[in-house]
Amino acid sequence: MNNNSVDPGIGARLSSPRVVFSLLFLLYMFDYIDRLVVVSLFPFLKQDWGISDTQCGLLVSAVYWSILIFTLPVSVLIDRWSRKKSIGLMALLWSAATLACAFTQNFTQLFSARTAIGLGEAGYAPGGTALIAAMFPKAMRARVLGVWNASIPLGSAMGIILGGIIAEHVGWRHAFGIVALPGVIVAVLFFFVRDYRTIALVKPGGSPGHASIRMGWGDIAGHFLKNRTLAFNNLAFAANTFVTTALMTWLPSYFQRMEDLSMSRAATKGGVVMMLAIVGAPLGGYLTDRWMKRRQNARLLFPAISSTTTAVILLAAFNWFAGPVQYALLMGAGISAVAFVPAAAAVTQDVVHPGLRAVSLSLCVIVQHILGSALGPPVIGALSDRFGLATAMAFLPLAALLAGILFFIGSFFHARDSQRAEEIQSLFSSTS
Repeated sequence: MNNNSVDPGIGARLSSPRVVFSLLFLLYMFDYIDRLVVVSLFPFLKQDWGISDTQCGLLVSAVYWSILIFTLPVSVLIDRWSRKKSIGLMALLWSAATLACAFTQNFTQLFSARTAIGLGEAGYAPGGTALIAAMFPKAMRARVLGVWNASIPLGSAMGIILGGIIAEHVGWRHAFGIVALPGVIVAVLFFFVRDYRTIALVKPGGSPGHASIRMGWGDIAGHFLKNRTLAFNNLAFAANTFVTTALMTWLPSYFQRMEDLSMSRAATKGGVVMMLAIVGAPLGGYLTDRWMKRRQNARLLFPAISSTTTAVILLAAFNWFAGPVQYALLMGAGISAVAFVPAAAAVTQDVVHPGLRAVSLSLCVIVQHILGSALGPPVIGALSDRFGLATAMAFLPLAALLAGILFFIGSFFHARDSQRAEEIQSLFSSTS
């Protein structure tokens, strides 16, 4: 094991799988608090700076564009250098960038600071996923990732709710400053955890006399390009992320405008919807792992079902109902919209070389941000500027339905790609 801790006693206490997982959970939660606190600040920014809904959406997508640009090179660093050091440094960077947002004086400065947040967050999901895949067995991987991903809605809801409350009482600048501090503490602790050893990039040998041979760049590229399971999984992930990011970004403003609520009440109402993903993510992972005992491609079939369910719920909520019934439907969508995440994230680890786990997740991140996270907020914002926010939100069911179709197609290739990965995994049974 690679452990460069200053104090071995501290390292030992912080390095059990449960403690490492807890630190990863907290960092992911603070990641999304810092990422989405800006959502509740839109009315205050519009009042102070006169920015449009499109610009508000860009303040969210700035983080995602930065992530998609830097996630691949950072994930290579994670796989080849150190998981714990990379994660700790990134957390310090995104926390500092969040603090810097409090001192910006115009849209351009705030956009730049939000971009720096994305740079810090670029490799966190790939690094955290790789650590979890290495610490826990494949049979329970989706369940553990489901619990870990529950930190996303928790952090998102906390960021949205805290942002509205803090901004109303002490000003929107203080919202950035207050939420930036906790991540620094956990980031420092992460430098003391035990890392797993860096895994050699080799594959099974082509002849009986060679147990394994080193992979070249062409082998690595082919490993991903020929993997149709990953292709459909990642595209479906992107379609769903378009939906979830748009909901997180615009639900508070939707409730404020449709129901004439204060921003703190609207943010709380929207935050509760997204916080229900705390149920959806672990439940999705649990059900997927249970079903996988009977059906190997369950990690793609379950997301196909949950995504289609989300499409039906959102179609009804934004087109046919209002008031309490609409809110009840949106709460159901808060559960179903993220149920796909643990299964889809587990697929990125199940069907790849164990030495390329972070890279695999980063490729998924790139696709989901280019086609999903980075597009969702500004596209809905632009549609809102043209047609109104109510009409803009009614487009979201189409993206969820597309995700369901793509997951279903990908399920037909899962068995072959999983078998290829298991042949490589046999060379590194000690890391499973």
